[in-house]
This record gives sequence, C-alpha cells and structure tokens, in this order.
Amino acid sequence: MSTWSITLRQFEGYLQLEKSLSANSVEAYVRDVGKLRYFLEIRHLPNNPKEVTTALLREFLDWLGELGMTATSQARTLSGIKAFFSFMIMEDLLTIDPTDTLEAPKTGRKLPDTLSYEDIVQLLDAVDLSTAEGTRNRAILEVLYSSGLRVSELTELRLSNVYADQGFVRVTGKGNKERLVPIGRDALKHMGLYLQGIRCHLDIKPGNEDFVFLNRRGAKLSRIMIFNIIKDAAKTAGVRKTISPHTFRHSFATHLIEGGADLRAVQEMLGHESITTTEIYTHLDRDYLRQVITAFHPRS
Repeated sequence: MSTWSITLRQFEGYLQLEKSLSANSVEAYVRDVGKLRYFLEIRHLPNNPKEVTTALLREFLDWLGELGMTATSQARTLSGIKAFFSFMIMEDLLTIDPTDTLEAPKTGRKLPDTLSYEDIVQLLDAVDLSTAEGTRNRAILEVLYSSGLRVSELTELRLSNVYADQGFVRVTGKGNKERLVPIGRDALKHMGLYLQGIRCHLDIKPGNEDFVFLNRRGAKLSRIMIFNIIKDAAKTAGVRKTISPHTFRHSFATHLIEGGADLRAVQEMLGHESITTTEIYTHLDRDYLRQVITAFHPRS
C-alpha cells in the first residue's frame, strides 16, 4: 500500500474518531486531498505527502484555477489540505507544514469568468425560438454548455462526428487531437430541432455540407459570429457579465467539479493539452464519461 493510501486512511480515521465529523465532511476532506494527490501523479511530481512543498501547492492552486474552479472553491479545497498537513505534523510524520505560508485565493483574484446555473438558464430561455436563427443559436449555446467545447471545436463540429444515439460528439482540439465528448439530452434535443427544422432548408455552399452550424447563406459559422451570438444573447437575457464562448467552457467544468465529478473525467472532456498526452487519460471508459455527465451536469 502506498504512503498516500496509508496516510489518507489514518487521516480519515482521525476525522471520524477524534474530530467526530459527519460522513459527508470526512468524504469532502479526503476528496480535497485526493485532488492534490492526483495533480502530483499527472504532473509526474514527487508523489509522497512528505515531499509536498509550498511551491507545489501554489502550482496545484493555479491548476485548479485553470480548470475553472472558483476562488471560493479553491479556498475550500485548501482548507481540507491544510487539515491534512496539520494532522501529519500532529502525528510527527512531518516537521514543517508546507501550508503555513500559503494563503487562500482571494475572492477578487482574476480567475476564468463563470456563469451560475441560474444565469445559464436565464440566458438560454431568453433566446427567441420562433426564428430560424434563434433555433440555431439555442442549439449552439446548449452544445457549448453541455460539452465544454472550445469555440473552434464548435465551428468545426461535423454532422459525421455527431453520434446522437450514443450521446457523444467527436471533436478535434488543439494539435489536431481528437476526443469523444458526451453531449446532454437538452443539447441533442435542440440540435435536432435545428437540423430537422432549419438547416435542412438552407441552400448549403459546396464544401460546407458536413458542418453542423451554418449561417443563413449556408456557410460555416466564424468564431466572431459565435462571439456575437453569445454577446447578443447575454444582452437580451439581462446577464451583465462580459461573457464569451470560453465562459461556457469554464462554467461547464466548474459546475461538474463543484458538483463532485471526477477530475480525470472533466479533464478528459476538456481535452487539456497538458493531460491528453498522459497515458492514464487514454484509458478512461466512454460509458464512464457518460455517467459523469448524467450524474453531475445540470442539463444532462
């Protein structure tokens, strides 16, 4: 059994027996420490709790921010990690606490903008479905939030890469790396309304036949067009935040992570360059990714 496993088991017993915490609180503390352990594994960093430094913990917090985790949630995670290292000091497993000089992220710290689920619903519901463009735009917003796609991945999304029966889309990300991403039922429903009620009536320009989302002239949408669609939707909905396609991507990740989803699964779906080359991610089961979306995504 690894040092991590042994120490975590001891920490869990301490929380249960000596601190008398509830089962949910114990699970939350252990999950916080598990995130740190996982971060060290994927970065091939010292994978022993006794070797964790303050510098490594700062890198860990930055990584959580890149995933879209809010400063409040980062502070909550850090609280669990501080408790873990305090336990190690108390048990004479460490002599120096690496969290001593580590400050929790300020709530004003610049992190990726996210929308609350209420903002998402408000924005989606404000789209006018009585128009052809509104039907298309609702489908676009649903797909962005459902699957966390980059704007380039959305504009390049092809009909031949939509597997509606299986609940997946195949996208090409940075470095021309392909990945399969689950897509929720709401997104599939609105994509179907667009494909069957609007797109099928367009005069499609040659070379654009396989792209999912087209403009009124039958050509693939540009990145700028997607930005404008989101800007207009936010204005109509009265959402005052400055948002972009990436806001939907960060909201997708944040809502999954804060709901308790497995970080491995979220990173696999996001297709982060820093991890797609790591072998562990190539072995995640496709059905498992679907289960994560179904369990933790608000619009699954």
